Amino acid sequence: MIGTVCHRRVLVTLVLVVAVLAGCGAAAAPPAPPGTEPATAPAVCGLWVATGGTPTDEQVRYAAGRYDVVVLNAWETDVARRLRAQDPGITLLVYKDLSSTRGYAEVGLHGGLLPTGVDGATADPAWFATDTAGRRIEWAPYPQHWQMTVWDEGYQRAWTDRVVAEAVRDGWDGVFADNDMSSLRFYSDAVVAGTADAAATDALLRDGLDALVTRAGTALAERGKVLVPNLSEARLFPGRWARHARFGGAMEENFAQYGDDGALTTWQGHQWDEMLAAPPQDLTLLVTATAGRPEARPGAAERAGFAGAALLGGPRTCWTPSTTRDYSRPEWSGYRSLDLGAASGPAVRDGRTGVWTRGFAGGWVALNPTADDAEVPVPDGLRTVDGAQAGGTVTVGSADATVLVRR
Repeated sequence: MIGTVCHRRVLVTLVLVVAVLAGCGAAAAPPAPPGTEPATAPAVCGLWVATGGTPTDEQVRYAAGRYDVVVLNAWETDVARRLRAQDPGITLLVYKDLSSTRGYAEVGLHGGLLPTGVDGATADPAWFATDTAGRRIEWAPYPQHWQMTVWDEGYQRAWTDRVVAEAVRDGWDGVFADNDMSSLRFYSDAVVAGTADAAATDALLRDGLDALVTRAGTALAERGKVLVPNLSEARLFPGRWARHARFGGAMEENFAQYGDDGALTTWQGHQWDEMLAAPPQDLTLLVTATAGRPEARPGAAERAGFAGAALLGGPRTCWTPSTTRDYSRPEWSGYRSLDLGAASGPAVRDGRTGVWTRGFAGGWVALNPTADDAEVPVPDGLRTVDGAQAGGTVTVGSADATVLVRR
């Protein structure tokens, strides 16, 4: 779930996330100082999820040329205008929750501009999902977030009509649709009225969201806008990523996340293959949590996130590390400063080790999504980020990655 803040201005500072290189010794990837950019387009485009508070003037100025895609709350129209003025090519998406409405008082402080598609104060009571005891379902740990009947055609129509009209009126490039859920268990253990058990509840949710995404995505496409849902657990459901991304793209908010077996879950199941096959014009938005993870090697999450995004490496594959849970500040990884240049070929998987590699004009990445360390041959002419000559092979740790450059 992408967090939104409706009622307070959060004053924050810019964050340069320093990355550490795995492999032949630890070396720091240089952060990008303000005003410094690679000589060529970065291998991975920049994403700023700016929903945790009103961006400061300093942050808006800093964003120019660094973030290709920015997600904003619906009431941040002035921020969107300033971002567009300083970077006409930027893609600006408005945040809207697919699955909930909000009941807290502050949601009404922005002239009717909401983080949801339906106003909880005026919604048809039949659109509030209820449990088997007839009680409305409140999300934990998010007070006054109420689960809606995403499977109800009336709710789907109301959500679509309002969101499409707002996106067109306010000049957004498209809609970032949060909580395209696979299961209610993320927020509640309730069983929805009319379903036999939790599994049936989850199937009802998924089927409803399939229909809502199709309705809203089709309507937005007719107006020249994209729909980018934030999908959960698409790897478990063959075809779900491709179906829900077909209106302009999708987000994986848990990109390169550790599974219970110590491997990276993104590379399990069907989702990765569907991501690799995405049309180049589609947005693939990726977030890697880099704080509070039990890493065997410092910086592994950030390395794996960046390298995984580089493996996809389309012109609209945008990635960000995330050091907070509330998206209250813009983030930057030093890896995005590396001048890797154009890819020299597609991502390739080694059938023996399971390691994925990809070469670039200015470097090379290797990602090991498995739970075991792997020895990988290194192409000639590569160095570590701090300038040391790379050897003929490199050990890529489990659930980790190596990034090398040409100098």
